[in-house]
Amino acid sequence: MFNKLRTRFLIVNLVTISIIMLVAFAAIYIFTYRNVQGDIYMALHRIADMQQRGPGDGQGPHGSGGGGAMPAGQGPIDPYQPERSVSFTVQTDASGTMTGKESKFTMDDELYSAALKEALSQGKDTGRFTLDGSRWIFMVKPVSSGQQFVFMDITAQQQILTNLIYTFAAVGLLTLVILYFTSRYFAGRSIAPVREAFDKQKQFIADASHELKTPLTIINTNADVLLANSEDTIRNQAKWLQYIKSETERMTRLIGDLLYLTEMDDSRTGKLHSKFNMSEAVENIILTMEAVIFEKNITFSYDLQPELTVHGSSEQIKQVVMILLDNAVKYTNPKGAVHISLHKQNSDVLLSVSNTGEGIAAEHLTRIFDRFYRTDTSRARKQGGYGLGLAIARSIVDQHNGKIYAKSVAGESVTFYVQLP
Repeated sequence: MFNKLRTRFLIVNLVTISIIMLVAFAAIYIFTYRNVQGDIYMALHRIADMQQRGPGDGQGPHGSGGGGAMPAGQGPIDPYQPERSVSFTVQTDASGTMTGKESKFTMDDELYSAALKEALSQGKDTGRFTLDGSRWIFMVKPVSSGQQFVFMDITAQQQILTNLIYTFAAVGLLTLVILYFTSRYFAGRSIAPVREAFDKQKQFIADASHELKTPLTIINTNADVLLANSEDTIRNQAKWLQYIKSETERMTRLIGDLLYLTEMDDSRTGKLHSKFNMSEAVENIILTMEAVIFEKNITFSYDLQPELTVHGSSEQIKQVVMILLDNAVKYTNPKGAVHISLHKQNSDVLLSVSNTGEGIAAEHLTRIFDRFYRTDTSRARKQGGYGLGLAIARSIVDQHNGKIYAKSVAGESVTFYVQLP
């Protein structure tokens, strides 16, 4: 499915870019073509005007075999001067018979006759033809003795346009090849988060189904036991009812956590954020956990810098502290130690919760914040966990534009850090 999606994305990208390139190249070619044609016709008209003015107008002699030298002091050549292209004129009488020829370049008499024949065969006032591998343009102007045919070699100009087409084709092909591999790479990169989210969703549904299946099975089994002893008193069957109640409460907590995560993921759900005293919030959580810590027979210490404030939801941040502290207490071995600290770090507030114990292996550190992920499934189930606590903590911290991460020394300790702006 994702390969098809990547292929479609790639095709759409290439087609779109190809169309844009084609339109851009066509616009450049049309603009260049019009400019070249304008230059050609302007030069052609100037040649005709110069021939009509004759050699006495300061343009130099126009002989069949002569070369027109530029008079001294005339200055730089005009870019539209006909000297840039080979040109000549042919005079004819009314019947089309050649009566004269004039050129600033040396050329065979056969060229004059052949060019005149091509022009007469077209029967138009202006046109183009190919002669001896060269491209020519001509224009016919009426004169007193008959007609004047003005011819100009435009092979160089046509070659410019042809080279432009070849250049566009080469550049376009090379660009498409580069774009293909570039788009393929970025298409894969773009699809990767979608694939990851889809895989996580599938895993989430499978894990949620598994977590719900266990209490439902227990409830169903105990209900069957009650039905099988329907004549017995409620007092005698209290333990089966207690099992049902316990599993129902577990399901309620699980569903509540799932709903809370859904609300946290929904960007439309916003909590009222305000400035609050982070030091007091952490101290309040410590006070509520003191009895649990005492019963676990573990050493507890804390170091809180007073009057530290952050902007956010105090209830949500308290929940993060509760989750981290509760996990630290649960996974600390008897006679172990738990330490919590809160300090200012540059412009942020840094909370750390550490505990001694088995620690977390390096390969698990990047995944412990995933939903339903547990490093030790049997131990987590024994502790009553679902692997959702750290996922909830990360969602809350993300909404507060903070960071949450863990560091661990295998077999010794683990420390969770929460950094809030």
